[in-house]
Amino acid sequence: MATSDNTKIPTKLTLIPLKDMVVFPYMVIPLFIGRKRSVLAVQEAMNNENRLIAIGTQKDASIEEPGPDDIFKTAVVGEILQLLKLPDGTMRILLEGIRRVKIKNYIDFQPGEEKPIIVKIQKIQERKSKSLEIKAYVKMAINLFEEYIKLNSKIPVEIMMVLTESDKPSRIADLITAHLILPVKNKQKLLETTNIKERLEELCLCLEKEIKVLGIEKKIHGKVKEKIEKVQKEYYLREQLKAIHQELGGEDQWNKEIAEIKEKILKKDLPPLALDKAEREIAKLESMSPASPESSVSLNYLEWLLELPWNDLSKDCQNMKKSIRILEEDHYGLEKPKERIIEFLAVKKLRDKLKGPILCFVGPPGVGKTSLGKSIARSLDRKFVRMSLGGVRDEAEIRGHRRTYIGSMPGRILQLIRRAHTKNPVFVLDEVDKMSMDFRGDPSAALLEVLDPEQNYEFEDHYINVPFDLSDVMFITTANVLYDIPHPLRDRMEIIHLSGYTEEEKYSIALKYLLPKEIENNGLSKYKFKFNKKAIFEIIRYHTMEAGVRNLQKNIASVLRKIAKDIVTNKLKIKKSMTVNVEHISKYLGTRKYSFGHLVKKRRSGVITGLAWTEYGGTHLLIEAVKMKGSGKLILTGQLGDVMMESAKAAFSYIKSKASTYNLDESVFTDNDIHIHVPEGGIPKDGPSAGITIATSLLSLLTETKPVPHLAMTGEITLTGDVYPIGGLKEKILASHRIGIKDIIIPEENKKNLDDVPDYCKKNIRFHLVSHVDEVFKIALPASRMSKS
Repeated sequence: MATSDNTKIPTKLTLIPLKDMVVFPYMVIPLFIGRKRSVLAVQEAMNNENRLIAIGTQKDASIEEPGPDDIFKTAVVGEILQLLKLPDGTMRILLEGIRRVKIKNYIDFQPGEEKPIIVKIQKIQERKSKSLEIKAYVKMAINLFEEYIKLNSKIPVEIMMVLTESDKPSRIADLITAHLILPVKNKQKLLETTNIKERLEELCLCLEKEIKVLGIEKKIHGKVKEKIEKVQKEYYLREQLKAIHQELGGEDQWNKEIAEIKEKILKKDLPPLALDKAEREIAKLESMSPASPESSVSLNYLEWLLELPWNDLSKDCQNMKKSIRILEEDHYGLEKPKERIIEFLAVKKLRDKLKGPILCFVGPPGVGKTSLGKSIARSLDRKFVRMSLGGVRDEAEIRGHRRTYIGSMPGRILQLIRRAHTKNPVFVLDEVDKMSMDFRGDPSAALLEVLDPEQNYEFEDHYINVPFDLSDVMFITTANVLYDIPHPLRDRMEIIHLSGYTEEEKYSIALKYLLPKEIENNGLSKYKFKFNKKAIFEIIRYHTMEAGVRNLQKNIASVLRKIAKDIVTNKLKIKKSMTVNVEHISKYLGTRKYSFGHLVKKRRSGVITGLAWTEYGGTHLLIEAVKMKGSGKLILTGQLGDVMMESAKAAFSYIKSKASTYNLDESVFTDNDIHIHVPEGGIPKDGPSAGITIATSLLSLLTETKPVPHLAMTGEITLTGDVYPIGGLKEKILASHRIGIKDIIIPEENKKNLDDVPDYCKKNIRFHLVSHVDEVFKIALPASRMSKS
């Protein structure tokens, strides 16, 4: 065989163009020859003594009759070792590649002629090198090829013996390349690379890439094989279990269970989408084995689907007098929410189909927001369900988990609807302002759909995955403060503010509701217990400080428990009745916890009483101001928020700008530091309503004028001295009445809010309406005391 590089090669040879194949030197390969020109080229080569022929590769395999421009210039000269003519006129030859050549030109080539392609060729001289770097590349290529062979079982292992016995880098590179499964363009590039170092480097890169690809293929094949084996194993085991169940009669039980579910589906008036989902789930269930884990998942899903009240509605109470009576029985006051429920009933009576209202009760703790929801449900003859949103931070609590998760289930909305067994319950979402968010999602965003009447008729829980109509549900949310509720959510709700109770209202609530309830709870029903008015007011004024009645109820319960203990231990003997008076309250509740009717015993310049609103109701706060030698700094302490600090600066700037009006020496601002402090520094304070109080405190300090006694004030101040309106006026006035305030200065624009103030407060307090801070000064600090001689 002519395998030497010294083989004499003529300059003219016939050529065979190949599709999708590149022949390399030292490569022995069988070829099937079918095209007419290629058959003639082989015949011509066989007529020559050396039987040499040129082998080129087509650039585009789709061309049947390639021309000079369609064949790569770099080709290989090979020797035909064997020839076999086939019956259909084609040939099979065995060819061995000898060396690289370059096609210089084509001799007498005419398209369409039935003549062999004859080319003029030129030998390509390869750059030989025996450097250490080349040896390293050769070793690396052999090692990589050995790894490649392990991953590709189609390549004979014997080729490694040929490679290890060869000492020619070029031959080693060509033999490896010939056995690689690479795209034609990559192989042609390696054929055209005459620099052995560059060729070996490119070859190593190709090998590394192919090894990675084969490794991934092997991994995927392993996984697929493992999965197929697992499926086959499961199938075999299922068939065995099926046979066992049939012997034991278990299969009949499974079929019976499926038949029962089918019957439930037929009886249940499911919407079309839910029915379709149920039928598909049943079809899937029938193809499963009872022992399959999937079967329990499907059964659980069908159970949820069938137990939801898709079309079950409870009938609303049509007797408005009865509804009003129930509302009055359960709650004292709270006129606005009661009126809203009566309006709903009236409209419902006139129109059958009415979307459930979405109400938001905002007020301090203990005023009866949640219990009012129960009362509304009772007055409407509807079921009542409640969900606490305090601390909820996972969206799945609202929308449920997708069925792909283990242990997944619907969200709390559909869970509670299922528990109610009706699709129109009164649904209280408690503490809607206490929600938070984290990486699991934002529950307030999920509530947007639930609390939107235009969207909630198609609420889709992730687990059920079928739209459920929530438009008939009466949603009631509760909150202590409005500003913690996201604005988009707030926009979807009808806000109803519940103010704190007055003392008279608390007294009435205690008499009508709390006392009878706690007497029964503490086992004292057989005795006739009475709390005289002074005793109840003793608890309200000196043992509680709240807007609601929660602590009032706790204190009443505490008194009754102690009386019950004394009765049982024979320390207290009563026959039929007992009247609890102030002495009993002092005995059982101990010393008074809070003061009532006075704030400060001694009036001082620079100390003014202000009024504030908190989420627990109204309260009072003192503004204190002192001056000391310094450089004109304004010091603010008492854990003040940004808004309150800005109000203090605005008040200070106004007083400073009007120094001459109030007979103040300019040096008082440059030679002194002024310190404003709001006591109870452990409690954060913020808001603009203390503006006029701070301004009055500053002027009182600088003019050394004591304020009018029993005076409090509230109002926002601007840099020009205008007084702006504030919020929470009713709660603030109730707080001022508690501490014995006789005069209150309020913004003129808040006059309309006085309608909400109880009459007994109006009788005991004088209200001064102001629009400018100068009017405040005239009332709080008499003019005669502000002028200096």
